Amino acid sequence: MNDDILSGQWKQLKGKIRAQWGKLTDDELEKGRGNSEYLVGKIQERYGATREEAEKKLRELQKD
Repeated sequence: MNDDILSGQWKQLKGKIRAQWGKLTDDELEKGRGNSEYLVGKIQERYGATREEAEKKLRELQKD
């Protein structure tokens, strides 16, 4: 996942991430701004998803 794209689309993506993974806190989302590795790690931690699952879902949210 391209962190530059993640940063550029952050406002739209943040709402989608919040809807998909409501357990992530506002602080975690702000720390994850432009940092896909951090977001994927937090998704894994909170939801027990595999790295591949979390990355795939983030990519899908970026496309929507």
